[in-house]
Amino acid sequence: MGPLTLTVLLPLVGAVLLGLAPGARDRDVRAVGLIVSLATFASSVWVLVGFDRGEAGLQQAESFTWIPSVGARVAFAVDGVSLALILLTTFLVPIVLVASWDSVKDRLAAYTAAFLILEALVIGVFAATDLLLFYVLFEFSLVPMYLIIGIWGGAERRRAARKFFLYTLLGGLVMLVAILYLQTRTGTFDYIAIRDGLALDPTVQGWLFAAFLLAFAVKVPLFPVHTWLPDAHTEAPTGGSVFLAGVLLKMGTFGLLRYALPLFPDATVAAAPWLLGVSVVGILYGAAVALVQTDIKRLVAYSSVSHMGFVVLGTFALDRTATAAAVVQMVNHGLSTGALFLLIGFLYERRHTRRIADFGGLARQVPVMAGLWLLVSLSSLALPGLNGFVGEFPILLGTFGVNRAAGVLAAFGAVLAALYLLWAYQRMFHGPLERDEDRATPDLTRRELAVMTPLVLLIVLIGLVPGPLFDLVGPSVDRVLAEVALAVAP
Repeated sequence: MGPLTLTVLLPLVGAVLLGLAPGARDRDVRAVGLIVSLATFASSVWVLVGFDRGEAGLQQAESFTWIPSVGARVAFAVDGVSLALILLTTFLVPIVLVASWDSVKDRLAAYTAAFLILEALVIGVFAATDLLLFYVLFEFSLVPMYLIIGIWGGAERRRAARKFFLYTLLGGLVMLVAILYLQTRTGTFDYIAIRDGLALDPTVQGWLFAAFLLAFAVKVPLFPVHTWLPDAHTEAPTGGSVFLAGVLLKMGTFGLLRYALPLFPDATVAAAPWLLGVSVVGILYGAAVALVQTDIKRLVAYSSVSHMGFVVLGTFALDRTATAAAVVQMVNHGLSTGALFLLIGFLYERRHTRRIADFGGLARQVPVMAGLWLLVSLSSLALPGLNGFVGEFPILLGTFGVNRAAGVLAAFGAVLAALYLLWAYQRMFHGPLERDEDRATPDLTRRELAVMTPLVLLIVLIGLVPGPLFDLVGPSVDRVLAEVALAVAP
């Protein structure tokens, strides 16, 4: 067993351990969850150490027999794109578990086990090279997130969980039909064999591309199939919102880059101008709706619709600069938006409200929280020197070279981001400190500072030194774009 398979299995082992000790004390549950999640992160770093950054293809392949009668295998491998997202996943899970220590008191063992199972499934999605395995993991990841929202969420948690589950499940079922068609043509579910050996008529490509696009667009979520996301974010517990924004949405954009583009290049090129337009609409729509929100969590949820629109925009610009930056922006969005949801959760635990109008002048009372909130907001609106800028600006630059109208209109989304984030910050943290509740609000604890510190360090580090992340994902992006260009060349 290599480090990649170990990285997938370790969280499952932790979940089993928690399941075998249903009466364990909360302190022991927290210890097991933290130790297992840190071990998983260490294992993912081990994968990184053995990764050749100059190699564009899949590496560290590991394969085991699964269903030989249909040619399905448990097969894992990574390229730079999938490895970056695996590292993001394993980095965020221990942060989520530590952040939830005080806020989750009911069925803590089940909550921790659900996150560990979810982590294993998502890592498997990013590493799978068998299409049937990918589909199974892609769909099964809905179950633990459904439980996290439905059991530990807010007052409307069951409705939000059902909406999340049905939207994403139905999109995935359409993709399953396309996967089965590919298997009947090739006799295998092996992604590499299908990619390299199957030539499809452009019309067939169009239908198959549409099936994959629907599944991934719902997961992103891309306008107009985004309506499940604000409700899911609003009702999810803090840890659920962090993981949903930080990792789960990236399964959609990853799927576009890993599967839709190289498998269906003709359809990709034909659909790209339309998808640039849809992405711009999503960017502007999400930003405009965020601007009028009265609930700070819903504001950040709609900002995710806008920011993920930038990722799709960069992907379908089919430009090396924009597409590589889109992958970097996946990581940046996970860090910045995850950090915002953590700060919202910390404030909610103190005040039990998320209405922007219920706060005012908090910077005088909670200066550390206010400072971190401002820094994370600035990173989300792409201030130069922070991580959001090194992802968002190259996306706009590369898109402008391909489609000037899309690049210019998307830039207005960045302007709106500054408006809704800074206006919300001003109303909550500046002005007179008049309310007794505001005067009694305590600042961040040492545990909360420990949770925020690694996120803030990465936000600053990537903003100042983005080269290593671009070096990691660049060769894999180049390979995908070269495959698309070669397939459609006259």
